[in-house]
Amino acid sequence: MKVDLNCDMGESFGIYELGNDEEMMQYITSANIACGYHAGDPSTMRKTIELAKEHNVKIGAHPALPDLVGFGRRKMSCTPSEIKDYVTYQLGALREFARRFDQPISHCKPHGALYMMAMEDETIARAILEAISEVDESIITFAMNNSAVVDLGAQIGVRVAKETYSDREHTETGSIIMTRKGSAIGDYGEMANRVVRMVKEGKVRTYDGKDTSVTAETICIHGDTPGAVQLIKAITNALEANNIEITNIQNILVK
Repeated sequence: MKVDLNCDMGESFGIYELGNDEEMMQYITSANIACGYHAGDPSTMRKTIELAKEHNVKIGAHPALPDLVGFGRRKMSCTPSEIKDYVTYQLGALREFARRFDQPISHCKPHGALYMMAMEDETIARAILEAISEVDESIITFAMNNSAVVDLGAQIGVRVAKETYSDREHTETGSIIMTRKGSAIGDYGEMANRVVRMVKEGKVRTYDGKDTSVTAETICIHGDTPGAVQLIKAITNALEANNIEITNIQNILVK
């Protein structure tokens, strides 16, 4: 069994430092790098790509709505054309920095409100998928189980990796609660075992105590979650103990 571990990175901005990029990069296989619309700046993008290359981590774009003040977490009313332009613009910026280090863009994971809007709205999902495929058909899109992005990607032939979360609570549909509910993360071993169960059994316990089915091809661990480094260490140890290979998404979604 195989799984990809991804983390949102490069979200520092100017003098403000966010996340634990250097520590987290040692354990993940895919880095979702902010492209300047919700966080990040040119120097941070460059440094994050350089760090990813050093650790042999695949590079992905993490495009957002143009909402720097709200960290990309506020919904905006945008036309499909505008969304395509936003995604294309951010992908292009990251691609040129990646080209400088001879690194391809492996995947794309929309951020925050854009990610959640696309899960439910087929029009937004189509705009994002079209933008990504027009930039590079080989780029894999990350999306939640049972989402418009997964369904539409299958219809139009765009590769989509089904994503679950190690540090967010899931709903019965396989979606997530953006603001955590239920018990706080404190038992790293318990959280790691939850990740193992997602991969081996295709099941996860929801925030309200029910079991739901999920496919975990890539699992997100947020670098700014309190205790993120301890959590990812526990996850990698648990996966290895269960003979689950941690590898990048390109090795999981074979063409």
